[in-house]
This record gives sequence, structure tokens and C-alpha cells, in this order.
Amino acid sequence: MIDLAKNFQGKPVLVKDMARRQGISERYLEQILLALKKAGLVSSSAGAGGGYALVRDPGSVTVRQIIESLEGSLVPVECVERKEFCPRAVSCIARKVWRKVGQTIAEALDSFTLKQLAASQEETSEDRGLVYEI
Repeated sequence: MIDLAKNFQGKPVLVKDMARRQGISERYLEQILLALKKAGLVSSSAGAGGGYALVRDPGSVTVRQIIESLEGSLVPVECVERKEFCPRAVSCIARKVWRKVGQTIAEALDSFTLKQLAASQEETSEDRGLVYEI
């Protein structure tokens, strides 16, 4: 997604170019991109000049949206989302703790946008690290 954000100029980016820049296989990248497409974060076009592109501006895409589209829900335990999962869910103190943990994780991931990550990576391109003070 950072690669797409850095190349966000309205034209699709070729999978083979992204795979080469990121050092991953085209096949693996295709699987990731299909999940991101299903989530509505990227679009694809076939043929000459085809490839993948962001659907929205990188500043409006959060890290949480990306992770949830690839990994699913980020709730730490099942009963946080589904009370019927546990008969004691309504009065369970541990569930309240896990709900707070889940909210904190969601808030932290929502505080980072794809645009910020791309800019941060640009700043640290020499050492290939990620600046966390965004």
C-alpha cells in the first residue's frame, strides 16, 4: 500500500514493478492486492498500462483499514464482538479489559494514515527503517 501511495498519480502500478521494489514474489503480492481490492481500497485494470491503483487519497486510508482488510477483525478475544459467544459476557470483568485493549489498538492504528507512512518512509529511505514519531 505504501508503494501504491508513493506512486499515486492516477495511473495503475504494475504488479511486477511493485514486487521488484518490495522484494516479494508477484504471486504473493497478487494475493494481498486481491484482498485489498475486495475491501475497496485498491482497483485493478487489465491490459496494456493496467495494474493496481489506490481507490482513495492516501491521506484518507488508515493503517487499521489496511490491516483489517488483510487480517480481519482486530478484537483480541471473540466475546468482545459477540456477547453470545460466552454466557457470562455481560458481567465479565475480563471482557471489559479486552474491549478497552481492542479500542486502544483501533485508535492507535486509526491515528496513522497511508500518506503519513509513505512520507515517513521517504524520510528514512537511506536506512530502510520506519520513523515512528509521525
